[in-house]
Amino acid sequence: MSTIILDATLTCPHCKHAKTERMPTDACLWFYECENCHSLLKPKPGDCCVYCSYGSVKCPPMQLQSSCCRDTQETA
Repeated sequence: MSTIILDATLTCPHCKHAKTERMPTDACLWFYECENCHSLLKPKPGDCCVYCSYGSVKCPPMQLQSSCCRDTQETA
């Protein structure tokens, strides 16, 4: 079994500010506010969370190649 990486660096696509955060293992993070420019990041189409879209590694469920919270996410 592979080791799950729990820390990911999120990089804002607007200002390129990067911050390392601990990923939750029991929930998806669908929104993240950049602490530098205050842009609200949302997952790109087809991604389950902001870590999969803007992180240095995919979220823990995707690392395990299991389903993520994608099916329960409400569309805005």
